[in-house]
Formats: sequence, C-alpha cells, structure tokens
Amino acid sequence: MSFQDIKERRTEWPLKWQVGYFLLFSWLCRAITAQLHYSISEEEKKGYLVGNIAKDLGLSIQDLALRKFRISSVTAEHFFNVNLENGNLYVADRIDRESVCEMTPICSLSLEAVVENPLNIFHVEIEIKDINDNSPTFSKDTMNLEITELTHPGTRFILGDALDPDDGMNSLQAYDISKNEYFKLNVKTSSDGRMIPELVLERPLDREKQSALQIILTALDGGIPARTGISMIKIIISDINDNSPLFSQELYQVSLTESAPVNTLVIQMNATDADEGVNGHITYYLSRISKAAQQKFTIDTETGEIRTKGTLDFETTKAYEMIVEAQDGGGLFSNAKVVIQIVDANDNAPEIILTSVSNSIPENSVPGTVIALINIRDIDSGENGNVYCQITDLLPFEITSSSSNYFRLLTTRNLDREEMHGYNITIKATDRGSPSLSTTKTIKLVLLDVNDNPPVFGQASYVVYIPENNPSGSSVFQVQASDPDLDDNAKITYSIMNTNTDNFPVSSYISINSMTGILYAQRPFDYEQLREFGIQVMAKDNGSPPLNSTTTVTICITDLNDNSPKILYPSTSADDSAQFEIVPRTSNKGELVAKVVAVDADSGHNAWLSYEFLQVSESMSFTIGRHTGEIRTLRVFPEKETLKQRLVVLVKDNGSPPRSATINLNLVVADNFQHDIPQMNNQFQNSDSQSNLDIYLVIALALVSFLFTLTVMLAIISKCRKSAHSQTFGSSATGLYSEAGPKFPSNFHNATLTLPYPYDVCVALDSAEKEFAFIRPVQGVPTENLIDTDDSGIGHKSLNDSSSDMSDQQAQPNADWRVSQAQRPGPSGAQPTEESGVWPNNQFETERLQAMILASANEAAEGSAIGGGTGTMGLSARYGPQFTLQHLPDYRQNIYIPGTTSTLTNAAGKGKSAAPSGGNKKKSGKKDKK
Repeated sequence: MSFQDIKERRTEWPLKWQVGYFLLFSWLCRAITAQLHYSISEEEKKGYLVGNIAKDLGLSIQDLALRKFRISSVTAEHFFNVNLENGNLYVADRIDRESVCEMTPICSLSLEAVVENPLNIFHVEIEIKDINDNSPTFSKDTMNLEITELTHPGTRFILGDALDPDDGMNSLQAYDISKNEYFKLNVKTSSDGRMIPELVLERPLDREKQSALQIILTALDGGIPARTGISMIKIIISDINDNSPLFSQELYQVSLTESAPVNTLVIQMNATDADEGVNGHITYYLSRISKAAQQKFTIDTETGEIRTKGTLDFETTKAYEMIVEAQDGGGLFSNAKVVIQIVDANDNAPEIILTSVSNSIPENSVPGTVIALINIRDIDSGENGNVYCQITDLLPFEITSSSSNYFRLLTTRNLDREEMHGYNITIKATDRGSPSLSTTKTIKLVLLDVNDNPPVFGQASYVVYIPENNPSGSSVFQVQASDPDLDDNAKITYSIMNTNTDNFPVSSYISINSMTGILYAQRPFDYEQLREFGIQVMAKDNGSPPLNSTTTVTICITDLNDNSPKILYPSTSADDSAQFEIVPRTSNKGELVAKVVAVDADSGHNAWLSYEFLQVSESMSFTIGRHTGEIRTLRVFPEKETLKQRLVVLVKDNGSPPRSATINLNLVVADNFQHDIPQMNNQFQNSDSQSNLDIYLVIALALVSFLFTLTVMLAIISKCRKSAHSQTFGSSATGLYSEAGPKFPSNFHNATLTLPYPYDVCVALDSAEKEFAFIRPVQGVPTENLIDTDDSGIGHKSLNDSSSDMSDQQAQPNADWRVSQAQRPGPSGAQPTEESGVWPNNQFETERLQAMILASANEAAEGSAIGGGTGTMGLSARYGPQFTLQHLPDYRQNIYIPGTTSTLTNAAGKGKSAAPSGGNKKKSGKKDKK
C-alpha cells in the first residue's frame, strides 16, 4: 500500500470514529450504573493519576482506612495502587497494551474495590488506549529467494508479511519495495484480513548476466508519525546447465626436472563454466594416461592440481602424456592434453666397467703394454653424460681414449719389480655435469719377477788376513751376494772359478760352501811357503737364463813367529864345536875381525834379528854389532900377546815370544897360527881359569855357607870342561892348519880389512850329505894364489887335508875383495862403525835389508863379477864362506840383512842357472902358467 492510499484512508476515519464514539458513550452510560470505568493510555509513567476512586464510588475519604479500602485483581493488581489518604488511583507500573492484551482490539483491565463495615464490592474497569509505539516488523530480516533463469514473466513470489502489534491506524497499513528492473510489488488481503506482499516477475532473468538481486521490502503503519519496518529480499537466480566447462588451451606442455621430490606441483588445471551451483561445479579427471604416468602423477579432482606421487627418472622415461577431463555437475565436460617433459638432472655417477684387465704383467714389459680396456658409461644426457677419465696418482701409467666411452690403460715406461712390487692404480671417471659426479675403481697390478738382476757382492774385491798355522777345515771368510729378484731368480749358489791357476792348486787350499758362501781352509797355511793367493768366487742365481757375478778374494797369510833364526855364517859343525877365527895382532881398535850372518824365515818384526854375546867379562876384547853381527876389536893388541877368547853369540828375533839361536866362536889373536898355538893354549886356559875363578868368587861370597858343597861340585865340573876344550882346540889346530903355506899376503890393499884377515872358505859337499865344510887358508899363502889356483893349487890340497868329505873341485872365491865398500852387502861404506842401537822401524825397511842379502845371493847364482862358482850363494869374500843354494832353504823372500832396513821380497835370478865356474878356473890356470 502506498502512502497515497494511506492518506485516502485517513479521510475515511473521522466518520467512522463518530459512530463508534456514540455507541461507546451509550455503553458507558449503562456501565456507570453498574460499574466504575476509567480510560488511560498505555505506557504512562509510574504515579500517573487515573482518578479519585473514593469520590467516584461515593465513599468518604475519612472512612477509607477504617473500612479497609483496597483493590484486588488477579492480572492487573500490580499495575495500580490507591492512596487511602486522598482516595486517588495511581499507575504503579508501566503498562504495555500489546503485552497485556496482545492482539485484542479493545484492551481493558478489571479491578475490584473492596470495603468493609459493611462489606461491599465495587467493579472498576480501566481501559488501556493504544499509542503508536511499535513499528511493523518482519519475521526475517533477510528473505532469500532462488529463482531459475528460465522463470517466465508474471510469476508471483509470496513474501513474508509484517506484524505491527499496535491497533487501528497505528497498525500495519501498507508495503513498498525498492526499485528494480525485474520485479514489482503486489499486496493481497487474506481471508483473515492480513496484508500479504507479493513479487511479480515482469521480464526474463539471465543468470549469466546477473546472478543475484537484492530488493528492500518496507512495511508502514498509520501512526503519526508513521513507523516502518524493512526486510532484505535476496534473489538468487539459479542456473540451468546450459554451459560446458572450458580450458584456456587445448595443449599444456610442462618441463619437470627428474630430481623433483614427491608431491611436487606440476601444473594446476583450470577450466571455467558459466553455470553455477551444481552446473558450474567442475571436477577433474585423468581420462587417458599410461600405467607408467599413473604411477608417477596424480590430480586433485577439486582443484585440478597435478602433482608427483613417485620419483622420476629421466633415464627411464623422458616424457609423459595424459588427457585431463573437466566435468560439471550437469554432466557436461571438456578435455585438454598435458605433456610433461622430464628434464635430465646429473643424478647418475659414471660407471666404470673393466672389459678386459690383466692383474699381473712381467716387469720387463715394454712401454705401451695394455693393462686394461675400460668402458665408461653415464646414463645421463648432454654434459651430464660427457665423461673424462684419469689416474688419480702419479704412476707410470696413462689412459688413452680408444673409442666412444672406451679407454685403454697403458704403461708409460719400463717397470722394475725390485723398485716397486706392484701398483694400486686408481681410475677416476668424472662427468661434466653441475655439480659433477665421479666414480673411482682400483686395479691391483702385480709385477711378475724376471731374472734381470745378477747377484751383487758387497765389494768388488775382498782382502782376507789369515794367520799361518791355521787348523784344517777352519772357516776363513764368508762372501755374500744379494739378488733383489724373487724365488728361484734370487737363489744364489757360490763356487770358486780358478781352482788351478798357474799350477797353483787353489782347490787344495780353499773350499767354499755353495749355499752360504763360507770359505774353508783345506790345510794349514805356511807364511814362509805361501804369502798370499787370490781366488775368484762366482755367485750365480737359479734363474733362466742364470745370471752371475764374480768377486776376487785375496787371502793374505800373516806371519807368526814360528821360525828360529838360522845362522848362515859361521857354519856350525855336526858336534856344535866352536869355530876358530884368526885375528891379526896388528889389528887396530874397531877393526872388523868377523861377522855372524843369520837369517829368519819369518818376516817383518819376526825377522828383525839382534846379536849379542851371552858371556861378557871385563877382559872381553871384542864387541858385536847389535844389528849387524859384525865383531870388532875393542883395543889394540900388544906385539907379543897371543890371545884366545871363546865367544857365544846369541841371535834373537823380535817376535813374540822371541826365538833365538846361538853359535860358539873362538877368536885367536896371533901372527903365526902354528907358532903361537902353545902360548895361545896356555893363555886361553889361564884366561878361562881366571874368568871362572872370578865367577866362583862372586858366587862364593854370596853363598859361602849355603852353597859350599855346590861350589866344590861346580869347580870339579869346570875342571872337566877345561880339559875338554884343550883337547878340541889341539885337534883342530893340528888338523886344519898344519899345511898353511906362505901364499897369504902380508897386505890387502884392495880388501875391506886393513890388516891380513883370513876367512874360512865354505864349499858344498855331496848333495846327499847336505852339509857344509870349511877350509881355512894357510898362513903365508897369498890370497890371490888361493883364489886363482885350479885343482892343483893349495886350496885343493888344503881341502883334501882338512876333510875327506869335501868335493874334489873347489869353486872360485868371490871377488868381493875388489868391490868398494858401498857395493857390498852389510853396512855400507858411509855407515859409521859405531852401532846406533836402533832397529828398523817398519817392515818395508826390513824387507829392503833382506833384498840386499838376496841380491848378493843372486849375483853368486848368476856368476856375476862379484859372485863365485856354480851353485854357491856368492857371498862376498869379505864374509868368507861360499855355500850352495841347493843345500839351504830359500830365504830370499824373507831375509833380513843386519845393519840395513831392507827385507828381501823376490829373487831376480830365480830359476836361472848360475854361470859355470869352469871358465873362471881356466883363467886361474892361465895366470898360474904365466
């Protein structure tokens, strides 16, 4: 109902109210007679005066309290109260007509006024008049309507009506709607008088153009001012399924790396549908998909998100295809194709495959030998599958590319097992991805031994010193060789190569243990026979072919002092009797009158000889050179004196312990040996007795009481010894010198001695007897006659007289008489006559001395100008005797020459035959004839 309608109705109300008032007044008049009636408006304030009920009921105000005036009502007693002092009826509480009377058009409240004395009850009715205190209200603030877009125009849609509890004109009078292009308002009155609003569709709806409308429905009452109530009408235009879902494109292409984790969003499908509701609700499905893709991907039916549900592998599948279908609630659908390209990730390390491999090769393999053929595979693609190969360590190997993904492992140089027994070759394959992946594999290569190393000795040569007289079978030395090869190639056997060199039987002296290399002596060594010898030891391995090497072992025999000195001159007789030497009475002090020559088969210090007298007395007229053995005079002898002294010469070496030899000498001072023999014997006995008495006196003084008996016995023994010496001297004198002729020269101007000095001459006897015989020249016989005479001379005659064992032929004497002092062995001419008392200080000097003696012996053996006859040592005539080499041991390699610092080391003329002496004898004969 519009506001215009409301105004028209308001003009009709005064006429109606006039009729109503009339009827009401008539009814009131009748009510007054029966009851009291009041009228008040609702919502009056508390204390509002309704009326003076006591006056209106005709009651005295003073009697109200006495008569206990009160009002009572079941429903409305609490709304009113009476003041008994003045009889007024007041409003006690707010009165809401709509609450008290609800929807009753006429609202009145009934009260009963009660008085006592006498008891009387009055009925009082109070009418509650309506005021416009309530606005029309709808049951819903918002009314929702759903209208399909196919609804025809003219269609009515009933709306909810409004309610106004007021009465009359204050109640609901009209409805109104907001302006819109699709609907209008229509109000109809129901049979119960209610006003019901309706929406009428004036034109067709299009949900796709406008899916919803909002219209405000207003309800108005007739009060002044009018009150209104509103409700929002929400019209939803419901869709019909007249549109299919649509994708933005028919083909979707997506790239996805293979390393994407599970539940990775691949793509979100989005299809649109113009419909709404069920018709516009789209669900997504994978309509056509392979089993492989179905295991890898899933789609959310509501959101259309395609996600991974399994791990991807580019090497297995490089792309996936599927059809995605979008379907709305009405059954309409459309589809699109999705292609997922898998992008390769470097997730596969290279794989090293040894196609062919040799775990061992000989160490003599040439450079370039193939050890292994390697196949490198990487199932990734592009740079991720591009692989290069290398050796991690610095080794004598290299990797070369053979073909696609194939490599060869080669040697780069010669290998040596002795340097390195084997190699662990680590091969690393790396791809060119980012980040790069790599794989390593180790090949264990063993080098097989080849017999390429000969045994090697620690030294190229060895020098071994062995003392002589070693026991047989003793260990001498051990040679050791090493071979760095293995097994049989390193098994070494030892052998001696030169078993017989220069007719020297090495095998009889030395043997070797073939397994240990220990050298054993087969026999004792003798330094005097063998100084040193060398052997060659060969070490041979057991390889194929065997290799060997040699070393030289020089075995030097060191000397021990196992030989006593050998006195060569003067020669002792078989009964060890004393030798006689004639000393001219005219000899000066310090003149050389005799010489003891001795040699020692030992060498070095063991061959250093010293000479001394065993018995030295104050009357000693001679002295001996400690190192030369030369016996010289200590004084000048008187002209008439005939002297005989017996000397015991001790020759001692310098070994430890020292060895020694002695010889007895009788030195006779006389001019005529035969004439002075009696005097010499007496003097000799007197001197001996005097010497012995001196000794006895000294002993007697010391042991006069304790050794008296011993002294008597020694005196008796001494007497016996003196008688024995006298007999020996007499026989020698008579036997040896009875025929000394006048050929001895009175002066020797070319000789060593300044005075006539007779020397014994030593000649060789029969070789079977192997001894020497000495003849002494006869006084008065010239020396040149003795030397130059042939078999008919005096020398031969003297030889026959002195001994029947001598040879018939005598060798020529040595010509040393005519050699200068510097050319003779022994002390040189420049050497002083006094003894220095100092031994040579090294072996070299000792050997030099011995060499000088040997040189004289060689001259004699070779028949030189200085030497004598065949087979003699050719000692200088200064020393007297001549003797054959065949009857003496060869001391030429270790002879010490007294007075010098040399030792003989070799014989220059060894093995050569001496010059025959026959020529010399012939020359002597010629001289005699002349």
